[in-house]
Amino acid sequence: MTPGTRPSARTPEPRRYSLLWLVLIAALALGAAVLHRHNPLSRGAQDYAATVSTASAATYVTLRMLNAALSTAQEVEVGASLGVSGTMQPGKMLEPVDDTIERIAAVVFALMLVSGVLAVAMGPVGAVGAVMIAGASALWIADRLLGPRDVVSMLSRRLGWYGGFFLLALPGAFVLTDLLAARFTGDVMAWHQAIIDEITDTVEVDPGLAQDQGWWDRLTEGMSEVDRYRELAGNIWLRADELIGSYLTLLSVYIFQIFVLPALLVGAFFIVARFFASRD
Repeated sequence: MTPGTRPSARTPEPRRYSLLWLVLIAALALGAAVLHRHNPLSRGAQDYAATVSTASAATYVTLRMLNAALSTAQEVEVGASLGVSGTMQPGKMLEPVDDTIERIAAVVFALMLVSGVLAVAMGPVGAVGAVMIAGASALWIADRLLGPRDVVSMLSRRLGWYGGFFLLALPGAFVLTDLLAARFTGDVMAWHQAIIDEITDTVEVDPGLAQDQGWWDRLTEGMSEVDRYRELAGNIWLRADELIGSYLTLLSVYIFQIFVLPALLVGAFFIVARFFASRD
């Protein structure tokens, strides 16, 4: 600048472009908040949580049907005459197995509820993150127009990074879990589900499978009810350890899919967000 020349009152070009970028980011974030139901990451996370919820619901129904069948089998009386006539209930030996099945069903129900809540919550949580990003952009704009302040700068930086965590990283962790869970647990789940199906062949859940001669068909045609429960009780008694072990494995798979693997990925993303949010 030559002597006698007045400095320009116009906003410097880099500063103007940075303000335009901040306005654009704020507008996009508000749009993401309003249209959170159409966010592909949130929808992918919701679909994954809903899939786990549906699978755990099917397992829960099977467990409760098996629980009811075992309870009925315990009430079957057998007549005996050893000098004195009387009856006995050999199915009572299945009571420990019945109690264990009931406890497993209670845990599966809790997992089903949690996965259902996650399926509903992903969209609103992403909307909150988008609003946080918009608020951070507004604070950055004010900080540049009114002069830098340490408190405003720190608050806007933390709002921006943690908002990005809620908008992108949290649902992204569940989308990655969806891609990885089948590779990690698919074979184990299929193997133990086959064992359960083999043991509980007489207590299939879906009445629509009557044409395949499932339990519903045998209950209404052919085999007597007492014989059916005796067959069930004997099958479960002989393979109770395999049955309970397979159900516990399925329960562990559900816990891994909805808690352990997502928690590891969310924790990794949170560490990254916290690092950048805390930088000076």
